[in-house]
Amino acid sequence: MSTIKIGGATLNQLPFDWKNNTKNIIDAIRAAKSEKIKILCLPELCITGYGCEDTFLSEWLSREALIQLQLIIPECEDITAAVGLPVRIDNTTYNGAAVISNKKMLGITLKQNLALDGVHYEPRWFKPWLYNAVSSIQVGDAEVQVGDLIYEVDGIKFGFEICEDAWRKRRRPGYRLQERGVDLILNPSASHFAMSKSSLREKEVVIDGSTMFQCVYLFVNHLGNEAGRMIYDGDIIIAQRGKVLAVNRRLSFRSFNILATDIDFKNRAASAEVKSLDDKEKNEELARAVALGLFDYLRKSKARGFVLSLSGGADSSCCAILVAEMIKRAAQELGWSSVCAALQLNEKEINGDWKKAVGTILTCAYQGTKNSSDLTFNAAKRLAESIGAEFHHWTIDDEVNSYSKKIEGAIGRKLSWETDDIAMQNIQARTRSPIIWMLANIKKAVLLTTSNRSEGDVGYATMDGDTSGSFAPIAGLSKPFIIQWLRWAESSLGHSGLRDVNNLQPTAELRPLERNQTDESDLMPYVVLEAIERHAILERKSPVEVYDAMKATYDAGALKGYIKKFFRLWSMNQWKRERLAPSFHLDDLNVDPRSWCRFPILSSGFTRELEQLENL
Repeated sequence: MSTIKIGGATLNQLPFDWKNNTKNIIDAIRAAKSEKIKILCLPELCITGYGCEDTFLSEWLSREALIQLQLIIPECEDITAAVGLPVRIDNTTYNGAAVISNKKMLGITLKQNLALDGVHYEPRWFKPWLYNAVSSIQVGDAEVQVGDLIYEVDGIKFGFEICEDAWRKRRRPGYRLQERGVDLILNPSASHFAMSKSSLREKEVVIDGSTMFQCVYLFVNHLGNEAGRMIYDGDIIIAQRGKVLAVNRRLSFRSFNILATDIDFKNRAASAEVKSLDDKEKNEELARAVALGLFDYLRKSKARGFVLSLSGGADSSCCAILVAEMIKRAAQELGWSSVCAALQLNEKEINGDWKKAVGTILTCAYQGTKNSSDLTFNAAKRLAESIGAEFHHWTIDDEVNSYSKKIEGAIGRKLSWETDDIAMQNIQARTRSPIIWMLANIKKAVLLTTSNRSEGDVGYATMDGDTSGSFAPIAGLSKPFIIQWLRWAESSLGHSGLRDVNNLQPTAELRPLERNQTDESDLMPYVVLEAIERHAILERKSPVEVYDAMKATYDAGALKGYIKKFFRLWSMNQWKRERLAPSFHLDDLNVDPRSWCRFPILSSGFTRELEQLENL
């Protein structure tokens, strides 16, 4: 055959949830057969889920994955399917793609290049397979080849690049696959979401791969918030000799999606290019990704909703809007019956009203003090009302005064803003924590914390205060991005309740109002902080190198001060970053030491390097 239908199926999985994962795989295979697909690729490690972490080091996980594989084999009648799973050989775990054709195992290809950058630590769990090496394992009653394999079905030769395999420009298996005469390369992946990454993936992995290796290239990614931190966009991309033939709709709320197209493998002419079916604009992409991430986090954690300390500021308002978008977008795609079933809502009470659904899911509280303004209270109240969130408000001055009097008695003097500024700010933020946690416990809800990445850089947050929470949905975003996103959400998404929020200058409101506290007066202009962050953290430059990169744009004296402040605060606040709530990875960097940026808790604090900067 020269023309056959090939396709990919993206899946929303959960680590070692055998019932969910195997059902999604079988449902996808059955749907593919109904569409007359002959070759189907499913995502990397889809039987177990990609995010099993140290559980991959166990014997039982790979053993159970093979048992689940044997449940899938009988479903593959009149179809060839590639299914990802871990494979254990001689006390070592490998990352494999099993090929089943017409109810028989043809082999398992093992991944040759492992990801060890950014959010990935694959060499901790897997060993890379050597190219050209072949071995065998027992799968049920059959002995099955494993390793560096190629396959032939209906006259079509195909092989694999498994995720990271395709990002290694000089070590791509595709070069050897081309030498072995393959017509088709399948790429089952677990490629995490970051804004604008999908277009890079489409170009560097799929288009370039299909061009260099003169073949058809099929890429399939995981879908949704699988294990907590990472979101997967559900990309399926099919290209032939440099031209994109089809692209999936990304960031779907469904359990699985299929994309397929008929391929003429004998056609040597350039194929017609198809544009992506998505809007790749960053703000919309972010809204869709976090909405999906929150939806999966809520349903998979089996919590009953979210609780949020809504201050009227940008960060907490961003969290509230994203929860509202979660409800609106999920209902639009899935319908109210499915959404209510997934989130344990009463469909009759909701009655198709997204604001009623938000009111059931999201509970907000404004926790004021004598240092809080009417502006922030009104901004919080109007925003909550505009999206239908349950809204409470109270003051915490009695509790703050109680703590202050006790400590004054202990130390034998009065507290004052002149001598105890930080302590007096922090006690307000910390006093808000127990009561909002109590509300979350009563609601059986996930407490959202509102930390952003810029605050994480410099520790501009009160530990066990405004950092309190189960999950931090926007901790991967910089403050300048959040501010512009909120303006976009007001104008483009129709969230008119953001008007007051967007007219306020960011402030912690922890000092007396007459002191006119603002975030940027405490720190530095946020745009400067973000620029320093990119040079220092993403590009890993020294203080002097950061200065050299920025000196043409900023006043030299002020810039030196900003850089010194950034590096000092960065160094002394690693202990805070170690304790921040889990967060989504959303950009090309984040400062979560669990998933991206590791730094010592104790260090010199760049003493010598900052002296070199000062002496320039």
